[in-house]
Amino acid sequence: MAALLPAAGCGDGEGGDYGGEHPNYEKALAGAPPPLAAVYRQGNDLLGGGQDAYEGRIDDLRGYAVVVNVWASWCGPCRFEFPTLQRMAARYGDRVAFLGVDSQDADDAAETFLSEAPLPYPSYSDPDAEIQDGFAARGLPTTAFYDRAGNLCFVKQGPYTEHSELAADIRRYAFAGRCESG
Repeated sequence: MAALLPAAGCGDGEGGDYGGEHPNYEKALAGAPPPLAAVYRQGNDLLGGGQDAYEGRIDDLRGYAVVVNVWASWCGPCRFEFPTLQRMAARYGDRVAFLGVDSQDADDAAETFLSEAPLPYPSYSDPDAEIQDGFAARGLPTTAFYDRAGNLCFVKQGPYTEHSELAADIRRYAFAGRCESG
């Protein structure tokens, strides 16, 4: 699939319209630094390699904060929050890496969903929830934040229901430069 999928701008509404218009990722992510641009060249791809490939990517992104969303095509709350992830990746993706983890899902179902709700970043296939288990996630969706040193800083269980909620967590955990203590 094409890494950067041009489309009309996303509306101001909150999540839920995953089949609607999507941000113009090519325009939004133009000028991203090379390590982030490499991530976005794989936009909307479903990647294999499991835990090792995922951890290798996190290591490759040292120097940049990383936001990881764990989702599945069959998960209603995951589908609801996709527009929020699309919008925030377009807004912050030139400074923060975004990755997905498609957990406990069939690749065919995930690829069909991604054709309806394209992302500017790749997702790692995690059919046995090995990557998800690394976050001690108790359900889907789950969003994890890594600092620039590759340390897992925060894990949010459940969906982001408003763009502003995810934006606040990106500012708090991704832009802090390191994990917050306490």
